[in-house]
Amino acid sequence: MSKVIVVTSGKGGVGKTTSSAAIAAALAARGKKTVVIDFDVGLRNLDMIMGCERRVVFDFINVIQGDAKLKQALIKDRRLEKLYVLPTSQTRDKDALTTEGVKAVLDELREEFDYIICDSPAGIERGAHLAMYYADEAVVVTNPEVSSVRDSDRVLGLLNSKTFLAEKGDDSAVKAQLLLTRFDPARSANGEMMSVQDVLEILAIPLLGIIPESTSVLKASNEGTPVSLDEKSPAGKAYLDAVGRLVGEQIEMRATPGEQRRGFFQRLLGRTA
Repeated sequence: MSKVIVVTSGKGGVGKTTSSAAIAAALAARGKKTVVIDFDVGLRNLDMIMGCERRVVFDFINVIQGDAKLKQALIKDRRLEKLYVLPTSQTRDKDALTTEGVKAVLDELREEFDYIICDSPAGIERGAHLAMYYADEAVVVTNPEVSSVRDSDRVLGLLNSKTFLAEKGDDSAVKAQLLLTRFDPARSANGEMMSVQDVLEILAIPLLGIIPESTSVLKASNEGTPVSLDEKSPAGKAYLDAVGRLVGEQIEMRATPGEQRRGFFQRLLGRTA
């Protein structure tokens, strides 16, 4: 059965597009037929991170507006047999996305793909809302800083109230899991960023993975390669572990030195860990 997974976060710059590409590539490497969709109309960065920007002819908006068939807009990845990209438009605005159009595209994709990854834009406006509206599951991407966690908490409220599953009162509401990105154990231990436990206490959703701060992420993005294909990098390994958990495997979370020390809010309140 096909799954629609939105990769979302209220704050920009936390690594949603990097994570969308990494998750999609790792799923395809496992033999799952996967498509990743760019919902960030007007900016369109997913095709660059996937290394297919020069192959874009038609896009998501062309399909919604009936200017092209879905198969004309889908771009097949050159590295992974089961990976496809559906880019979006750089010249339209987010009003070009319609609820009916998004549903029609997702319904067609569900017939062919195992996983549909929706790369959400930042914020909580139309593009972000439509990216999450028909989702079965959500990966909430958060940095270990107060503003990022606060915005993610707002997104969780939307997932629980303004999605298709929430509106129809379905018992199986959108399942949300946390992906903590750009984590540095040493800085967390020194109080320069929040601890994993601090973030989990605030958001109260299961932890999917911890992606360490790593130069390999920037290097992969500049090369147009999903970082999960770099199995030697700490970030690549962390994404592979996260995807293993996403598909139901029991994978132990890698240790984060310093997490047994006092957390950010514990120090703030003067309590002992």
